[in-house]
Amino acid sequence: MRRHTGSITAAITAAVLAAGALVGAGSAQAASPARDRFSSYVAMGDSYSATGLAPLDPGPAGSECGRSDATYSHLVAAQLEIRSFRDVACSGATTDDFFSEQHADTPPQLDGLRRSTRLVTMTIGGNDLNVFSGLITACVIASTAERNLTGSISGAPCKTQFGSDFRDKVRDFTQPNLVRALKAVHKRAPKATVAILGYPQILPAQGVASCYSSMPISLGDVPYLNRTQRTLNRVVERAARRTGSVFVDTTALSAGHDVCQPVGTRWIEPLIGAQSTPVHPNVAGHQALAAKLLKRLDRVRP
Repeated sequence: MRRHTGSITAAITAAVLAAGALVGAGSAQAASPARDRFSSYVAMGDSYSATGLAPLDPGPAGSECGRSDATYSHLVAAQLEIRSFRDVACSGATTDDFFSEQHADTPPQLDGLRRSTRLVTMTIGGNDLNVFSGLITACVIASTAERNLTGSISGAPCKTQFGSDFRDKVRDFTQPNLVRALKAVHKRAPKATVAILGYPQILPAQGVASCYSSMPISLGDVPYLNRTQRTLNRVVERAARRTGSVFVDTTALSAGHDVCQPVGTRWIEPLIGAQSTPVHPNVAGHQALAAKLLKRLDRVRP
């Protein structure tokens, strides 16, 4: 959900270039019901849709947005052999950026839609009121302060300080914002299947002391952050139901692939020692999201 991306190593770039092997292999190679229906596709959303990987879109908006050519939407577009594909997702986007310019060279995301658009996908909501990225930052600061004061990393200083504040914001503000944004998408693209993905699991179920050096959050605050993320994903799901959109649940899929897992197992990169954008899906993460989205689209009735 960050607004900027870092440089990506050549090894990651090479892995991305080979990513088609994952989406194009096995059952995904078989005839897909979705392949014949979605001739025009627009990808929207925040950095979980836009960024984290190389290569980046060379255009001005691509530079401002950290827009990558190797995210889940690009993999899906390639697999479905989409004839018309447009990526308007942008790092740091909120639902407000569907309606207004995010940067000077970045029009409102809704402007990317046409009445002829047949498929729209997105990940959005985590940046509204700076809730989720703000929560992670706040918890790192609280943990660092407690560790410096007491030498302990086992407490829950973030939970103690903020309580239900972040969850309340998600329920009270993010949900209506999502409903408004999704309704606007359907209005602009009335013939489209509109799919919104939940955010994949970032942290393990419980705090892991050995993970603190790469993800400096107090062990007692890990369940607290997980609860907030579950609230966010439930809000995304409710907004999808209210607007006739398709919800793509990524929580169970991503369990066991969190930031505390080793390279090769994790799908989300940690804050420290990340091989691509911190706290965002890596190559394997985007491949898994693409496969999940393709599977879900195959179940959508024409």
